[in-house]
Amino acid sequence: MIKKILIASMLAASLVSVAVPASAAIIVQIAPPPARVELVPAPRRGYMWVPGYWNWRGNRHVWVKGSFLRERQGYRYVQPAWQERDGRWQMNRGSWARADRDHDGVPNRLDKHPNDPRRN
Repeated sequence: MIKKILIASMLAASLVSVAVPASAAIIVQIAPPPARVELVPAPRRGYMWVPGYWNWRGNRHVWVKGSFLRERQGYRYVQPAWQERDGRWQMNRGSWARADRDHDGVPNRLDKHPNDPRRN
């Protein structure tokens, strides 16, 4: 009897602990509201300000306040953003991407001329 109770409780605990990964795509049919206006605080050395955005939680849009993120050398931050596709809205989560100063598609670490904006 005790073994059955232990097995049942372990099974229940394992089902409760299942979570949706942060990388899971969020696709909804409701457009996000317009962005809120936030006061941008004074700059902090070694940090960058990331403005707030609308997230999807509990079947509705929820505002996430802006915050400071520690800068990462050689990377640029891509803001969270909503994109409409075929009448549905998909959220692209914020992420770090390798820096490409001249926007030629070649990461700076592999680019022989990483700061040349006139390069074709």
